[in-house]
Amino acid sequence: MKQSSLASQPNQARGLTRKFVYTWAIACGLFLTTLSLPAEWQLTWSDEFNGDSINTNQWVFDIGNGKPANPGWGNNELEYYRRENACVTNGLLHLMARAEDFGTQHYTSARIKTRGLFSQAQGRFEFRARLPQGKGYWPAIWLLPQDTKYGRWAASGEIDVMENRGDDPSRVLGTIHFGGEFPKQTHSKGPSFTFPAGDSVTNFHIYAIEWATNSIKWYVDSTLYETQTNWWSSGGKYPVPFDQPFYIVMNLAVGGRFGGNPDTNTVFPGEMQVDYVRVYRDVPTHLSTSTSEAQAGHSGSSDGESSADGKELIKVKLP
Repeated sequence: MKQSSLASQPNQARGLTRKFVYTWAIACGLFLTTLSLPAEWQLTWSDEFNGDSINTNQWVFDIGNGKPANPGWGNNELEYYRRENACVTNGLLHLMARAEDFGTQHYTSARIKTRGLFSQAQGRFEFRARLPQGKGYWPAIWLLPQDTKYGRWAASGEIDVMENRGDDPSRVLGTIHFGGEFPKQTHSKGPSFTFPAGDSVTNFHIYAIEWATNSIKWYVDSTLYETQTNWWSSGGKYPVPFDQPFYIVMNLAVGGRFGGNPDTNTVFPGEMQVDYVRVYRDVPTHLSTSTSEAQAGHSGSSDGESSADGKELIKVKLP
């Protein structure tokens, strides 16, 4: 069942703020021009995975094990990414890792991205997903710049919304990569999020970032666990490189530098399941106001009368 992603988010408080200001303005009968209020999240892009196949108008596939000059996708990964390892069924995206020989690799898996089809600078990027457990699994949800305008990785940035080491199902990490071009890059260093006892990445959870001009915040479900405000790039001044559109990447890697390679206890196949992806833009709301002459209890009157107490009536327009 698809859940309302922002039902328990700070918009509840925002709604109360708007209601208070509205009531105060009417009660006081004050003349207002335009009053900016806390922003609302406006949905700009999503995939609910409700069909029977991956929407190729929204996603493209990475194929192989990286470039010949840089195999393992630069991370010593062991899998060969194949289109056949990704599918949509029962309202879920499945990215499946298998222990099988293909090409020169002994594992296959899947990696999809929105490069060239969708990218956005700032906003809320939200994913509801569950992950496999086992040493060597490396599921990740991350963002890369649509254009490397500030230089090669990581001068143009990278935002890791969520990563997990398969042999530690109780913890996820969020990271930004920035600085100079490889090998002069650097990255943030946590904190990570630890699930309470009895819970883990093998259950569905909402993983999200809220990305603003000078901050990036990481959430698991409704819990804020990390905020980053300091970064730099050899390609420009702050807030570079996180001032440009980034596209989405989702993959299930096998092996590599992050969590090591599978062992004899790792169960295959394993899969990363994604219920939805939703992207929002931060849209400021305003109180748009104008004075209006009206009779008491009958706004919109054209006879030029004021309210019963002699005050000009105020129309407060909420979005």
